[in-house]
Amino acid sequence: MAKQLGFFLDQNYCTGCKTCQISCKDKNDLPIGVIWRRVAEWAGGSTVEYDGVFQTTAFAYYTSISCNHCADPICVKVCPTTAIHKGEDGIVSIDDDLCVGCRLCEWACPYGAPQFDSARGVETKCNFCADYLAEGKQPACVSACPSRALEFGELSELRARHGSIDNIAPLPDPSITRPSLVIAPSRNAQPTGSTDGAVVNPKELV
Repeated sequence: MAKQLGFFLDQNYCTGCKTCQISCKDKNDLPIGVIWRRVAEWAGGSTVEYDGVFQTTAFAYYTSISCNHCADPICVKVCPTTAIHKGEDGIVSIDDDLCVGCRLCEWACPYGAPQFDSARGVETKCNFCADYLAEGKQPACVSACPSRALEFGELSELRARHGSIDNIAPLPDPSITRPSLVIAPSRNAQPTGSTDGAVVNPKELV
């Protein structure tokens, strides 16, 4: 049976420091405007005064996200040149030689994983640090996380250890692509589609 590698994020330990994002950008020498791993901050709640006492329901938490190497990747379905393919290890990759830069994958992906490299005219995305894996090393984002909030491994093993939650706001409905992702939710985590909060750093995610 083919493997399916996946990521695990423990929101209780993610501080939003963006070390994962920086290490990914540095390791892959990504140009300005191309970010394969991003960190979203979701916040909500309010503060009210009751009989002279202020009470708050304010909350915030972070979600580090990259390509989820989905079980049903919509990027593969929409690519007109078969440049995007899913390997036996579950990793979704892009073949530069076949990519024509039409950007359909970028527009279709609900996670915004494919990123257009305008200088080369091709789409790019997280490849799970396949070169590091071949050397027996961890993906750059995982090894760089100072609070050890990120893990990677066989998806079935991650789910056996950590559960199967993957529907946390601001992420989209997981039924769309069946992401290879497991999340240990923050105690303040809101479900996908929640209106009790919003992304407060949208400019950092585009």
